[in-house]
Amino acid sequence: MDFDPAFLARLQFAFTITFHIIFPSFTIGLSAYMATLGALWLRTGTERYHLLMKFWSKIFAVSFAMGVVSGIVMSYEFGTNWSRFSLTVGNVVGPLIGYEVLTAFFLEATFLGILLFGFNKVPPWLYVLSAAIVAIGTSMSAFWILSANSWMQTPVGYEMRNGVAYPLDWLSIVFNPSFPYRFAHMLNAAYLTTAFVVLAVGARYLIAGKHVEQGRTMLRMAIGLTAILAPLQLFIGDQHGLNTLQHQPTKIAAMEANWDGSKPADFHIFAWPDEKAGVNHFELSIPRGASLILTHKVDGLIPGLLSVPEKDRPPVKTVFFAFRIMLAIGFFMIAAALFGGLLWWRGTLFETRWYLHIMANSWWIGFVAVIAGWVVTESGRQPWLVYSLLRTADAISPVPGASIASTLFLFVVVYGIVFSFGIYYINRLIAQGPQGNAAKDPETFGGSPLSAARDAGREAIQKN
Repeated sequence: MDFDPAFLARLQFAFTITFHIIFPSFTIGLSAYMATLGALWLRTGTERYHLLMKFWSKIFAVSFAMGVVSGIVMSYEFGTNWSRFSLTVGNVVGPLIGYEVLTAFFLEATFLGILLFGFNKVPPWLYVLSAAIVAIGTSMSAFWILSANSWMQTPVGYEMRNGVAYPLDWLSIVFNPSFPYRFAHMLNAAYLTTAFVVLAVGARYLIAGKHVEQGRTMLRMAIGLTAILAPLQLFIGDQHGLNTLQHQPTKIAAMEANWDGSKPADFHIFAWPDEKAGVNHFELSIPRGASLILTHKVDGLIPGLLSVPEKDRPPVKTVFFAFRIMLAIGFFMIAAALFGGLLWWRGTLFETRWYLHIMANSWWIGFVAVIAGWVVTESGRQPWLVYSLLRTADAISPVPGASIASTLFLFVVVYGIVFSFGIYYINRLIAQGPQGNAAKDPETFGGSPLSAARDAGREAIQKN
């Protein structure tokens, strides 16, 4: 059997990163949510905030562990499958990834230990501070990873010597032209992903009539956040698109399946791109819509794919449809958040059963949107691994295709087992819900010194 090493190496990395990105996109938002719950608990002494913090910290721990297990493999793939990539741009990308480990991962791991096991051993303020530091650590991790990946999209601040990239200006490298937009877009996507999971869990509890008070709190907090962030994501995405048009016009042409750049571009709600013929079939389009969105002018022009040599074009169908999946989910999020806000304002949020049922079954949409966005980003950059600097085909290690195929099969099996057990355990934790009455048992992990002090004060007042 003939194994194409380049295709298999790309497929293996695509599989591992698709699996891995599910967990950081969840834990980035979840850590911020736990920190918010902790701050509310510390400020108000309301026990349900602490119970929710304790509840979500268990789910965070499982997700964090699965993210670590699934992500560490990618570091080895750089050496085994992409050694020429490491040789060519390792002087730039290597330190950025190293900074992520030194400044973010160690921070997360250290204070996560306090968050999970230190409640009885540290003051409440330090316990809550640990949650905040974990949230900062996850965001810092995203900062460095997005910086490295953005540099691969828009490489600056380097010089080539004998086919090897050497850094010249680290500030330019870290804050490369696409980084601010990509970082904001990804961070906001992570918060939205988590918010819809929280919203789904809260709706699930209200439908079942269990943990009603905690469920209402989750719904209010999730809708309050998504009503702001979902429309904001549309604005961030627009700015990101304008930046991509400036630096990666071919990617934009693939996203819009725009073949002829000599006339204003339609926005295709649906089409079937024919990459051999250079046309679209079955078009359902908004005339000049893409030109209006991308140039803010109805007669604006965007690049056409026919002006690009076929060997320099990305896979159009993949990019085109992935972008529309992401876009459709984005509009669904906006509609769901704003309609939920309307129901909340009218005082019927917790009684509108059909809305709760839809939200309870929408926990997955943020993850799909994130994966679709990464497909657009990575596939749209092809055939370049580092845009206009290093082609993907030139970055492959001299490894037999059969070896890559065997490890890919092993990854699929192992990741499938890990994922299945992880999701099963998370679902069990959600089914159990927030447990315990901490006010009655301040000595346990679920206990609360704030609640105990408050109850003691009430007893003293009653005695007097």
